[in-house]
Order: sequence, then structure tokens, then C-alpha cells
Amino acid sequence: LGRAREKTIYHLKKDNLALILVAQPQSANLNFFDCVYVTNSLTDTNIFRRGGPSCFPLYLYHEGLNQQLLEANITRVPNLNIDIVKEFEKRIKLTLSSQDGGANHSFSPIDVLDYNYAVLHSPFYREKYKEFLKTDFPTVPYPKDQITFWQLVKLGSELRKIHLLESPVVNNFITKYPIDGDNIVGKTKHKNGEVWINDTQYFSGVPLIAWDFYIGGYQPAQKWLKDRKGRVLSYEDIQHYQKIIVALTETNWIMNEIDKIEIE
Repeated sequence: LGRAREKTIYHLKKDNLALILVAQPQSANLNFFDCVYVTNSLTDTNIFRRGGPSCFPLYLYHEGLNQQLLEANITRVPNLNIDIVKEFEKRIKLTLSSQDGGANHSFSPIDVLDYNYAVLHSPFYREKYKEFLKTDFPTVPYPKDQITFWQLVKLGSELRKIHLLESPVVNNFITKYPIDGDNIVGKTKHKNGEVWINDTQYFSGVPLIAWDFYIGGYQPAQKWLKDRKGRVLSYEDIQHYQKIIVALTETNWIMNEIDKIEIE
């Protein structure tokens, strides 16, 4: 049984982004926070192992709002708490632009999303607040200053584009698929940098960090193949899997870069 969540779903039908989070995200066999992701479309409620994620849209669209906007030509408004925005402006000494791509003296809504996305991927943050993260939605600290803010925005933006497979980086494959065959997914395993999809075919050059990497209680490099057991991988599937490996490897690298920046 499914019931439409029009307050959020409506806004994701349009050109938009949203953070995906759950409260109390730790599963029984994991003792770390990994339930944060980004979307630009309607999202499966099983994207995380625990299920029941909430989507937090970056923008609210006019037709989906309960109240009328003051200016009829405005089609969307940032879904940001004004008190939080004021605190951001005070700390980083910039003003919020209502749309993306603001001038040098301003920051945009997507910058706020990217800042949050970077902080939520910080291993230091996840360890420091791990007990709180077991019980509720994450609370993100304010930026220390403008320099720190822009450093984290840059890394958060890179993460977002990689996770949405919009970054050109994901096309720089670090793996190969060297053996011809029927491409049918059978029993999979990782051995000596190779991910075997059956008895004769494999992806080479797969880092163990990518194979074991967790997002939302799942290991995407493993789950993607398991979900396709018995199926024939198409050329597009083979390309897509190699993009996943790049994305996971780059995510690990960026997370380590985020930890070089001081987060309060």
C-alpha cells in the first residue's frame, strides 16, 4: 500500500535536488552512520537498508505550496529555515541569493546543500556524534568561517555530482572487463582486485575499499550485482558498474579530504 507524500513528492517532480536521510539509521550489524544520500528524482523507500527515508527538497515549487507567494512570477523558493540562513550569513559574512549562481558576495541554496553533504560525509563528524546519530536525524554544525564554508562546499559539490553520476570523473574508468562470454551474473566474489561475476568473467582493478564500501547499510558494489543474479549484463550495464566503482573509490578519497578541514 502506498500513499502519496504530496508535500515532498510534488517538489521532486520538478527540477530539484533533495537530501535523503533517516532517523535512527544504524542497523544491527553496523556501528557507524552511513545513511545520507542525494537525489534529483523520486526515490525508492528501500534506498537504505533500514527503509523509511525522508527526502528534504532543496526547493519548494509554487503549485505545491499551501500559501500564495507574494510575487506571482516566482516558481520556486529555497526550502531553508530563515533563522538558520541568518546564522549562516552572520558566520560567513555573505548573503543568501534566492537562486543558484549568486555573485561573489553571496552564497546560494545549493551551496548550503553541498556544505551539509560534505559535513555528513566527514568520518570525524560521524565518529564524534555517533551516539546522537543513532537516535535522531543528524544535526549539522554551522561553518566556522567563510574559508571553511567554501572548502566544504567544493568537496560536497564534487560528492553530489559523483553520486548522481553527473561528474565527468565517473567516466575515467579504473577497471577493465577483459573476457568475452555470456555476461550472465552468477556467484560473485572479490579476489586479488578482481570482481568475478561468474566462473569465467570479471572486472579487473576493483579496489577492496570500493567493494566493501557501505552506503545506507548496503554495499553498492556487491548489491548491484546480487540484484542482477541470473541476468545478462548489457554493454550499458557493464559501463554503469564501472562508473559505480569509480564513484565509490572517489567517495572514499573525498571523505578523507573533508577530514583535513576543521569542522566544529
